Amino acid sequence: MSQPDTAVAPRTASRTRWGATDLGLIAVFAALVAGSALIPGIPVGALGVPITLQLLAVVLTGLVLGGGRGFAAVGLYLLLGLAGLPIFSGGRSGLGILATPSAGYIIGFPLAAAAAGWLAGVVIRRTVKYRTVFLFLAALVGTVVLVHGLGVLGMMVNGKLDFTKAFLADLPYYPGDILKCLLAAVIAVSLHKAFPDVLVRRVRQVR
Repeated sequence: MSQPDTAVAPRTASRTRWGATDLGLIAVFAALVAGSALIPGIPVGALGVPITLQLLAVVLTGLVLGGGRGFAAVGLYLLLGLAGLPIFSGGRSGLGILATPSAGYIIGFPLAAAAAGWLAGVVIRRTVKYRTVFLFLAALVGTVVLVHGLGVLGMMVNGKLDFTKAFLADLPYYPGDILKCLLAAVIAVSLHKAFPDVLVRRVRQVR
């Protein structure tokens, strides 16, 4: 009677491992984030706040790959930048970035991808209705709580600003980032329709 359990166990364990496809997706999306960071920002509005594509790529990575692989992809980008590759915004690189006022934003990127990705996994597994809305909210949670939250903290610690000044310095970025979250949700829904197994493949196999 113990033979069926022995036969099932190896297959179950193998499903939890990342394969070549997973590693390839992680590398591709890490490159996507790096490429987006190198595109110059476009100043808009009276405050001259630049619109960049980096946050769009970060939250899109989470929404498409899920929490674990999303974190790994953006984390790989972060590690390569800290190791010296000039792939941070403005072509910056190295550990010195952690001493700048923008350090909190960079640290928040992989965490935001993980949070948005985990929430996206819940959405994709449980509903087909209003997915764009739910994925937008998932991206918004990761952006507001982790990217902007840690961004403000970074300005307080490294920029020596009090909370009010740091928050006001961060506030002008909200409109653009909200639009990026919406765009990321729209793109993610399209990708999940075109490639329905990209996020929920393992769940379907288990069933």
